[in-house]
Amino acid sequence: MPEALREAAARLLPKMSPVEGSWITVDGAYAAQIAERARLMAERPGEVLCVTEGAEPAVAELVATVRAALVEDPRFSVDGEIVRCPDGRAVRLGPGAGLPELGAILAEDLCLLEKRGEEHVLIAAALCFPAGWTLAEKIGRPLSRIHRPVPPYDDEIARRVQRFFDAARPGRPLWRANLHGYSVPDLFLPQREDEPKTKVQAEPRYLRSERQTVLRLPESEAVLFAIHTTVVRSDQPPAP
Repeated sequence: MPEALREAAARLLPKMSPVEGSWITVDGAYAAQIAERARLMAERPGEVLCVTEGAEPAVAELVATVRAALVEDPRFSVDGEIVRCPDGRAVRLGPGAGLPELGAILAEDLCLLEKRGEEHVLIAAALCFPAGWTLAEKIGRPLSRIHRPVPPYDDEIARRVQRFFDAARPGRPLWRANLHGYSVPDLFLPQREDEPKTKVQAEPRYLRSERQTVLRLPESEAVLFAIHTTVVRSDQPPAP
């Protein structure tokens, strides 16, 4: 587990820091995670992909925003509509491209939220690696409702997180991380709200950390909540 993730997870909520360099993560698990994303999007698209009515312009802006980031990222090569990925694959990111194409390029899960009334609402997502929640129960819901079953997410934390989303600015991504123990290394771990939460009784066999990045899109003012997941054995020494 990278030491930076451990340190970030130890900070108090919402514990956000400015992103240094690219917000896109490419690590040693990139190829394997992309392959698992491809499998899930092909076999279970209804569980991992959703765009609500009216969210299409924001999704199109997200595609353009990601493409611009890829052009500046030396780990990727962009030639017209073709993106060459670090694992050698070529993905077409042309007109009409959306969340499936982004999910074939980025290891991050992508959640897009829009301010409606007093809160940000989840309007679209490519969520292949959920940890204890399901997209179907969260899509179309505001932040406070999305986090309702989370034990430490009380009203005060909800207000702080909403203020943070309100303050997010284009071109200035921020990030935080969490860290939890699990008995299995599976990336796809959905769980419904009415299911009892499974707790690890003994020492966890695996540690799972989510690097969570927040970035506002300039035109639609929608907010991207990107989640990159790292899973390692609990007895593995910390990485630099």
